[in-house]
Amino acid sequence: MVEKLKAASLRDITLKQLRVLAAVAKSGKITGAASALGVTPPAVTLQLQQLERSVNLPLFDRSHVGLRPTDAGLYMLDVAARITSTLEECGDALRELQGLGRGRVSIGVVSTTKYFAPLALAEFARSHPGVEMELLVANRDDTIAMLTSFKLDMAIMGRPPQTPFELEQQVMGDHPHVIVAPPSHRLASKRQVVLRSLVHDKFLLREPGSGTRILTDQLFAKAGLAPTFGMEFGSNETIKQAVMAGLGVAFISGHTVASEVEQGRLVVLPVKGLPLVGKWYVIRAKAKHLLPAGFALWNFLVKDGAKFLPDAGPLLASHISRAKAARKQ
Repeated sequence: MVEKLKAASLRDITLKQLRVLAAVAKSGKITGAASALGVTPPAVTLQLQQLERSVNLPLFDRSHVGLRPTDAGLYMLDVAARITSTLEECGDALRELQGLGRGRVSIGVVSTTKYFAPLALAEFARSHPGVEMELLVANRDDTIAMLTSFKLDMAIMGRPPQTPFELEQQVMGDHPHVIVAPPSHRLASKRQVVLRSLVHDKFLLREPGSGTRILTDQLFAKAGLAPTFGMEFGSNETIKQAVMAGLGVAFISGHTVASEVEQGRLVVLPVKGLPLVGKWYVIRAKAKHLLPAGFALWNFLVKDGAKFLPDAGPLLASHISRAKAARKQ
C-alpha cells in the first residue's frame, strides 16, 4: 500500500529556518552555512530538518559535490528571497516613518474649525510632503466618538469632552464667542447693552449637542433668562446667512463671523459680559499610540496652531471701545 503523503504545514516555518536554507544553498555545505551564520553545523542540520518536516519534501539532494536544491528547495528559496525583500522594504518604510519621510495622520475637527484647520494642515503638509493626512469634519458628538474609538489620532474642538477615556489636551488658542445681528438691528449703535434686552429677539441656534449650542444654553441659564429660541441650523454658514436676512440674532464663534463683520454685513452687539472667551484644544486619547508623523502634527498644532486662527481683534475692538465708553458715563 502506498503511504499517503502528509500535506505541507507551513505554520511553524521560521525566518531562522529560511536563512539557514539560503545559507546552505549558497555554500553547498552544512559547515559552510554554519560558518556564514556563526552557528554550529548541528544547529544548521537541525533547522534544515525541521524545515523539511514542515514542507514534507526534501529541499536538497545530497551528492559528492555538496548539497543542491531540489525543485521544492528552489521554490522555498524564491519564497525566502521575497520575504527578505519585503522585510527590507518594511525596514526602509519604518526608517522613513522615524525620520518623518512618510506616514499617515487622521485628524477630526468640529465644523467651526473649518475656518482655520485646513490652513494649518496645509502649512504642515508643505513641510512634511510625505505624510498623508485624513481630515474628517463632523459634529461634536461624532468627533468625540471617533476619537475615543481610536479612529482618529487627534481632534480639534472648543471644549474637551467628558469621557471615561483618559485624554491628553493642549490649548491651541483663544476662542471668543459673541452675539451678532444684522446692521439694522435696534441695538447695533448702542455703546453697551445687557443680555436681558435681547430676550425677545429670536436666537438662531446650532443643533443640540454642538459646542456652540451648549455655550448658548449655559449663557442664558447663568443669567437666569428664558430667551426666545428660533430655528435650528446644522452649520454656522446657514446661521450667518439667516442673521443677515433678518431672521434673528445668534450667539456664535467670533472666528466664524470675522469676515462678515469686517465687511459690514454683520455687527457684534455690545452685550455686557461678552465676548465669552473659551479655548481651542487639540485632544487625543492617551491610549492611542502616535507614530512620529502624528507626534509631529500634534506638536505643530500646539506650538503654531494659534497663528492660523482668524483675527478676531477687529470685530471685538469696536465692542470693547463702546463698552469702555459706557463705563465712563
